[in-house]
Amino acid sequence: MNCCLFLPFMLGIPLLWPCFTAIEISTTEKVKHPAGSHLRVKRGWMWNQFFVPEEMNKTNYHIGQLRSDLDNGNNSFQYKLLGAGAGSIFVIDERTGDIYAIQKLDREERSLYTLRAQVIDSTTGRAVEPESEFVIRVSDINDNEPKFLDEPYEAIVPEMSPEGTFVIQVTASDADDPSSGNNARLLYSLLQGQPYFSIEPTTGVIRISSKMDRELQDEYWVIIQAKDMIGLPGALSGTTSVLIKLSDVNDNKPIFKESLYRLTVSESAPAGTSIGKIMAYDNDIGENAEMDYSIEDDSQTFDVITNNETQEGIVILKKEVDFEHQNQYRSRAIVKNRHVDEQLMEYHVEASTTFIRIQVEDEDEPPVFLLPYYLFEIFEESPHGSFVGMVSATDPDQRNSPIRYSMTRSRVFSIDDNGTIITTNPLDREISAWYNLSIIATEEYNVQQISAVPVYVQVLNINDHAPEFSEYYDTYVCENAGSGQIIQTISAVDRDESIEDHHFYFNLSVEDTKNSSFLIIDNEELVLAFKKSLSSTYLS
Repeated sequence: MNCCLFLPFMLGIPLLWPCFTAIEISTTEKVKHPAGSHLRVKRGWMWNQFFVPEEMNKTNYHIGQLRSDLDNGNNSFQYKLLGAGAGSIFVIDERTGDIYAIQKLDREERSLYTLRAQVIDSTTGRAVEPESEFVIRVSDINDNEPKFLDEPYEAIVPEMSPEGTFVIQVTASDADDPSSGNNARLLYSLLQGQPYFSIEPTTGVIRISSKMDRELQDEYWVIIQAKDMIGLPGALSGTTSVLIKLSDVNDNKPIFKESLYRLTVSESAPAGTSIGKIMAYDNDIGENAEMDYSIEDDSQTFDVITNNETQEGIVILKKEVDFEHQNQYRSRAIVKNRHVDEQLMEYHVEASTTFIRIQVEDEDEPPVFLLPYYLFEIFEESPHGSFVGMVSATDPDQRNSPIRYSMTRSRVFSIDDNGTIITTNPLDREISAWYNLSIIATEEYNVQQISAVPVYVQVLNINDHAPEFSEYYDTYVCENAGSGQIIQTISAVDRDESIEDHHFYFNLSVEDTKNSSFLIIDNEELVLAFKKSLSSTYLS
């Protein structure tokens, strides 16, 4: 409100209605006198409650007039102004009592001045009225624009939040007098941010007015304006910016970058070997982008694990592969998010899949013998060059290299290029019944590729040894020994091998059979007995 327009009217009121107490002060108070005095003095000050508009550019702005009702206008009274601001900010016409402001005032710096007035009779130099206080108020004009208090503003709200979701509240302040009309009454509006955001005009609360997808745009700059005078013409305004960031929710499933991945693995690779990577992308971030890979067909040969740092799928070999057995594999992989809230499951109904084609690479492998070991038999005393047996090895690779055979350190056997083993020296079972050989197979196309196989040769027995007495017998008999008395038990051995126990038959030589006084009575027990009584001892 422009107070200058009302001052003449207000200042004229005491002249028209000198007794109107709302705008004119005319009171009678007790005046302090020396002790014992009972006199009462009537005081007759007359003035308005003074107001001065702030920011006035006039050098001498007339505020109002102080006047005593004792003043008859003969210029015998002298008015004086005392207190803070007297003489520097406010001056008074000593003859008329008119008060002037000689400086521009700012209500926001100081809104009230308390001064003292004094009237003196210039002829006597004595105070006509007791000194009294009065107030000059600085009236407000709308000279301050709204200012936002807590800049910069920043808020975070989940993406896809529904309409009406609270975002943030901004607050502006106006330094003007809130009790002076609408100077400090603010209204908020949105200058930038539609159609995604709205603001409540009186509270400054920002709310969502349309769903937003972080993957399309992850932050928004919203410009808010605050106007005083409830937005009426002539109002002042201030603006602020609010950065609103959208936080991520798991509204995107991971999707494979390729529909088919081609990988290779060497047939010589051990179990646990990493053979390649597959990759899915997820538009979400952080924990919402964490994923797990798996083989959908429950493969026994391959598996896929997740690299938690890169979110890649690492395809690994679960068991060794053989090019000659199977040279190509095909599996189906699936990827899913690790963390999905129940209310977001609608975005993850069908998981993404891809195919993995794995080609097994052929490696130059060593020869492979048909048997893990070989067992051959041959009779002892077989002639030089006799056939013992044959070993066989093949190249498992596609080129099928020819194989050469060799034998390590044997003086009794040899092997030819076909794997045939023959004797090179006579065999005697009684000297060695078993031979342990090591046969080596070497590829002709790559002599670095070799294999070895054990060969066991058993020498079979033939009856090439006569029985032998187990010891030399030197037998004595008493001359009075009776007929049929056992005088010696004899035994024999045979170095040849027999499936059953050896059975020996003992008999006397032809000469002894005719003349000997001895006989063999128990071939099984090998008992030697008298044929007749002896009259003297003799050696037989």
